[in-house]
Amino acid sequence: MHPDLERVIELQEADRKIADLASQIEAIPSQIKKMEEELNAFLHAHEERRSRLGANQKERRDLEGEIQVIRSKISKHKDQLYEVKTNEQYRTMLHEIEGEEEKIRKIEDLILEKMSEAEDLEKHVHDAAARLEGERARGTTEKKRLEAERGAAESARREAEWRRQALAAALSEPALRLYERARKARGVAVVPVVDGSCGGCHVLLRPQAYNEVRSSSEIRTCESCGRILYYIQSAVDKAAEGTRVVM
Repeated sequence: MHPDLERVIELQEADRKIADLASQIEAIPSQIKKMEEELNAFLHAHEERRSRLGANQKERRDLEGEIQVIRSKISKHKDQLYEVKTNEQYRTMLHEIEGEEEKIRKIEDLILEKMSEAEDLEKHVHDAAARLEGERARGTTEKKRLEAERGAAESARREAEWRRQALAAALSEPALRLYERARKARGVAVVPVVDGSCGGCHVLLRPQAYNEVRSSSEIRTCESCGRILYYIQSAVDKAAEGTRVVM
């Protein structure tokens, strides 16, 4: 194989590795941010439930205080029953007592609802409190892992970039220009010939062009897409050569 052809294949592998590592490095900050957002969301939900639980307990105390006030009023009304002069006044006072007792029943129902809500909140608060330190430790460990992964990827990218520089310097100027032009235009600059066709655009090569690529004595490009071509011996070619040898 022509030395420049070997080098452009290696150069493309270096470029692919650099691109892969760059994508990996670029993705890590967003991964760290997402992890921190998830932890903050967990902490926020925990604090919100604790706040709601505290508010629930205050509301229940306030409602219980209302009941005490109403019971005091009922007690006062019952004492006044012995002081009324007429049946009409007596019935009016009884009606007021019944109204106050109905208020107590409604408030007690509301307290029961608050108690049920508090049970659910207490469960969530207790579960979150038990997980809290673990979630924080997990976040710290995961952040350190991602930062170490980024450091390793940056080191590997530098090595790949040095490798690329060395390969580019070793290429002939025409071969390097050809490679860079194809890479800029097509993304993938070097492709194999597959079943007599360009591995990039899949256009069938002319027999002469195919034979020239097979010889690997010089750099050849696809007449259709401009990519640099190289030949990999297929199973069919190997079988044909084996047949020729036997004959």
